Amino acid sequence: MVLGKVKSLTISFDCLNDSNVPVYSSGDTVSGRVSLEVTGEIRVKSLKIYARGHAKVRWTESRNAGSNTAYTQNYTEEVEYFNHKDILIGHERDDDNSEEGLHTIHSGRHEYAFSFELPQTPLATSFEGRHGSVRYWVKAELHRPWFLPVKLKKEFTVFEHIDINTPSLLSPQAGTKEKTLCCWFCTSGPISLSAKIERKGYTPGESIQIFAEIENCSSRVVVPKAAIYQTQAFYAKGKMKEVKQLVANLRGDSLSSGKTETWNGKQLKIPPVSPSILDCSIIRVEYSLMVYVDIPGAMDLFLNLPLVIGTIPLHPFGSRTSSVSSQCSMNMNWLGLTLPERPEAPPSYAEVVTEEQRQSSLAPLGACDDFERALPGPLFAYIQEFRFLPPPLYSEIDPNPDQPTDDRPSCPSR
Repeated sequence: MVLGKVKSLTISFDCLNDSNVPVYSSGDTVSGRVSLEVTGEIRVKSLKIYARGHAKVRWTESRNAGSNTAYTQNYTEEVEYFNHKDILIGHERDDDNSEEGLHTIHSGRHEYAFSFELPQTPLATSFEGRHGSVRYWVKAELHRPWFLPVKLKKEFTVFEHIDINTPSLLSPQAGTKEKTLCCWFCTSGPISLSAKIERKGYTPGESIQIFAEIENCSSRVVVPKAAIYQTQAFYAKGKMKEVKQLVANLRGDSLSSGKTETWNGKQLKIPPVSPSILDCSIIRVEYSLMVYVDIPGAMDLFLNLPLVIGTIPLHPFGSRTSSVSSQCSMNMNWLGLTLPERPEAPPSYAEVVTEEQRQSSLAPLGACDDFERALPGPLFAYIQEFRFLPPPLYSEIDPNPDQPTDDRPSCPSR
């Protein structure tokens, strides 16, 4: 008797949308099929599936233990969200090569259904970062006597919803700062900055309207700018590793001495980025809008306004829904989108990433021409696997703290 061969082993999901993209949320039922194609007749001990979801962080740091002595300290941490196992064919034990209890599978293609429910508790959104990730997958294992197991793993995406239609995310964000430039014994006039945005919560594809006033009473020519930054924070063994990523920016007009510039709703568009991750104990993804004044030869004057990137867009009228299925049933052509080409970063955040690092960090993603027409759309379907390219860490400590306003010099005539 000539034994048959396994030609293919595949996993497919019964998606909740029309685009065949496996996107789920907490409490959803994940179902699908394991397809097995064989040529000839084979005998099988078991066909099992394993489903798992977890967040994991890992990084290393060099330590100096004395003269000519150094070692590497590893920092790792993991949070498991669920772990499911099911037997589609056969029995639990498959660690021996006995001929008892074997199942015969005839030549052809065979499908075996599986189904499991995601936990009702909040799950972290799927994420790929510099020092950690949040991943969900299904793995199939085919065991036969006297053969190595045939294994296949396929990932699916989970989005934990953030509804920006909540009071805390609809509240305006504002701030004011001032800076006086000093050169030896000479003191120039102050540079002042006031900025405000309409709310804290936004979704990818929206434009942030920035209201700002910049007054330049110094002797230098300054440039007002704005930028959106993403901050990835990883926690392990009581330590924290932080990475910042420039997402988008804009530049205003140069402002000479004695001049004032006003932004009446200047727009900065949010590209397709991962939603904020706020409920994971070992990974956080946060965003901020930095409105700042680029001052040549001095530390920039800047304001940081916190942002939350959500998944459920603003609904000023009518009802809203947090259902993955209703959101995913709309046009889902945006999974191939990624960040646009890296814009110019503020001078205090130097970009030193090589092309080799860029290629190894970014997943190959396609382009989409329907971005403008598809808004608001299923915003949580922007990313299937988003990989961030972080610049080095930076410091925001101003060595020239703000001066008291009582003694500030008067501004030259405008």
